[in-house]
Amino acid sequence: MAKKALVLLADGFEEVEAVTPVDYLRRAGIEVTVASITENLTVKGARAGLQVLAEIALSNLSAADGGWDAVILPGGMPGAANLAASKETTSLLKNMAAAGKLICAICAAPAVVLAPLGLLAGKKFTCYPGMEEKVTEGTWSDNRVVVDGNLITSRGAGTAGEFSIAVIKALLGDEAGDKIAGSVLL
Repeated sequence: MAKKALVLLADGFEEVEAVTPVDYLRRAGIEVTVASITENLTVKGARAGLQVLAEIALSNLSAADGGWDAVILPGGMPGAANLAASKETTSLLKNMAAAGKLICAICAAPAVVLAPLGLLAGKKFTCYPGMEEKVTEGTWSDNRVVVDGNLITSRGAGTAGEFSIAVIKALLGDEAGDKIAGSVLL
């Protein structure tokens, strides 16, 4: 059975941090669903004003739809803050963490979304430089990508490729991740 990943988008998301994982994971054969945290399926990015059409609203997903193996949270501001303010997002994250599913966050998302939920407690993580000052639990690292159990975090748009490969490796193994990294010349 194919692995499944859910990418959550909120207005103000960092474009590279959202589109790169969708692209790389799909290249690896992972079934990726892009969900908007609101009913509006057209989600506007933070920097370039790129608009992405999500496939479904998060409120229209149910556990039966999912069976998600991973959830991916792009950063960007105010995108990360919008994710953190979404009760459906926080509920999904708590449920996935409790089930031992993969929680993947990049840039501001580890500090702004995961930390307030206690999902960094006892974990090693990274995030956009300076955002670690907002985190009171967990152990910050300046590595570009950090994998700690079911948590994958990364620093920002410039690390989105490495972040995506780490997610692929966690879901499908090193060989699959190395294959995609090679094919995109990462």
